[in-house]
Amino acid sequence: MGCGSHDGHKDRNCVCEVVRAIKDIQDNAVNDECLECSSNCFLEPLGDLVSPARRRRADTRVFTLTNKNGDLFKGLFREHHDDAADTRDTHHKEKACASIYFRVEDVFDNCCATLRVLKPFKGSYQVGVVDEKGRVNYEKICEVNRFEATNSCITVDLDCFCAIQCIKDEYLGICD
Repeated sequence: MGCGSHDGHKDRNCVCEVVRAIKDIQDNAVNDECLECSSNCFLEPLGDLVSPARRRRADTRVFTLTNKNGDLFKGLFREHHDDAADTRDTHHKEKACASIYFRVEDVFDNCCATLRVLKPFKGSYQVGVVDEKGRVNYEKICEVNRFEATNSCITVDLDCFCAIQCIKDEYLGICD
């Protein structure tokens, strides 16, 4: 795997390689493979990342990306809310939100990827891991224990990131 200079030449971006591997693992999720290695982003099959002894049904490997300046990368998503208390407005109300959690949808060209932004939750409550000033709230990150898919996707150049951290394997009911 290329994470820098080896023998005088530069290999491909390691974040790109990891995202490609996650995409392959998600695409080939199988429920009956045996565990042979410790927990990391390359761990197969999907469902083993957090608790290999108790494999769970999963279709998504949730991860975060770190920018080259050391900050967690953020993606925006929009929510639609029906406000039943306001009878004057029967239209959907929208609220812009941000997250640091992603699912890879596609990898293409020279390390570009389409990522789905994921909503973080603690139980049934959404967790605001990014505050109104765009800062990551690290205390809130510790509360997150599950995720839900959004309809918001972002296309990124994976060469712009220096680190990826796999968080959890999750079943989100994503259709291929």
